[in-house]
Amino acid sequence: MPIKITMPALSPTMEEGNLSKWLVKEGDSISAGDVIAEIETDKATMEVEAVDEGTVAKIVVPAGTEGVAVNALIAILAEEGEDAAEAAKAAEGGDAPSTSEAPKEEPKAEKPASESTGDKVAKGGIPSSDTPVPEPKAPAVPKADGERIFASPLARRLAKEAGLDLTALSGSGPHGRIVKRDIEKAQSEGVGKAAPAAKPEAAKAEDVAPIAKPASDDAVLKLFEEGSYELVPHDGMRKTIAKRLVESKQTIPHFYVTVDCELDALLALRSQLNKAAPVKDDKPVYKLSVNDMVIKAMALALRDVPTANVSWTESNMVVHKHVDVGVAVSIPGGLITPIIRKAEEKPLSVISNEMKDLGKRAKEKKLKPAEYQGGTTAVSNMGMMGVKDFAAVVNPPHASILAVGAGEKRPVVKNDELTIATVMSVTLSTDHRCVDGALAAEVLAAFKGYIESPMSMLV
Repeated sequence: MPIKITMPALSPTMEEGNLSKWLVKEGDSISAGDVIAEIETDKATMEVEAVDEGTVAKIVVPAGTEGVAVNALIAILAEEGEDAAEAAKAAEGGDAPSTSEAPKEEPKAEKPASESTGDKVAKGGIPSSDTPVPEPKAPAVPKADGERIFASPLARRLAKEAGLDLTALSGSGPHGRIVKRDIEKAQSEGVGKAAPAAKPEAAKAEDVAPIAKPASDDAVLKLFEEGSYELVPHDGMRKTIAKRLVESKQTIPHFYVTVDCELDALLALRSQLNKAAPVKDDKPVYKLSVNDMVIKAMALALRDVPTANVSWTESNMVVHKHVDVGVAVSIPGGLITPIIRKAEEKPLSVISNEMKDLGKRAKEKKLKPAEYQGGTTAVSNMGMMGVKDFAAVVNPPHASILAVGAGEKRPVVKNDELTIATVMSVTLSTDHRCVDGALAAEVLAAFKGYIESPMSMLV
């Protein structure tokens, strides 16, 4: 039976990606685990592994196709002993078993025949199944609550159009799979009708706050003289950043707390530690930066104030057992936040080397989703750009982010005398639903203590 390979969802927020390269060609034999393609998302370029074995019967989406929708058909695999040409025809017919590297969605209407297959896929127009399916040759299972329902993509679409509940039907296809004839039988017998969904109570007009809509493209362009500008389409990364920032500012009540930290003791300790670094292959095994020490200090501060190391959900406060610090890294077209996991437990030398590796691969768009998704807090450092202070935007599910300014010589008063010290301003942005002002101040007090007494980070 032909097997459909679909565009995988490589992250929870991925909606489409670019199929940058095929590493196999039609007629090649592949095994489960073989790398078959490279997919470019808004954040990284990922390798896609096969989950089945067989022969590549047809490559539906050519290399270089952009905007391929998640779950869209990208290739067809023929099982051992199956004719590749027949497998391709059967799979395109829409009633053959399929497998996927990502959860499926309801199939969408096909585009006119004049469009190329690549165009159809890029627009999400190739039909695909909407639920995970069994491994090939897996036995049928009872359709009890919570269990998967095995049905062909065509049967699912027909059931949806007819308002039928698939859990109430029996399948006559291979391994109990529900196919087209089962839907037609249910319609003729008048069985399997889905119960009408309860309609939510309409919201009162006075309870709904008006949402300002952005001006249309034409309205904006009319403000500028024709010919005085050029239009550069948004890429996937910029669209994702825009979506996330709007989500953050619309849903998170931000609160900001700022403190000044003296850096002279930290700079002196950093110099001593770097000079004492062991040498391997004529290179020191580590070279600490101020940012490495800021990451460590932030992790220790949240370890000391665990009630601030949280995430907000509508039902619960998620209290994290470790401090996973995301670090904002600027890359062409946007930024990404690779994560130092369990930063409170790691020595400065390990944090430094991890950060160098993550930063390098972030700029090459080679990070894996697990290396930049999640985290419990974040650090954004613009000090190297000469920025004195700023306020960063909280990146959910985080409840905080630390904005770090430049260390600079400033006049300070010590023992009632005016003197000069290297001072750095930092601002903690918090989600006020779970980290209020007093708690944020407690975190910054702990952070300031580690920065100004840096030896405490070593014990």
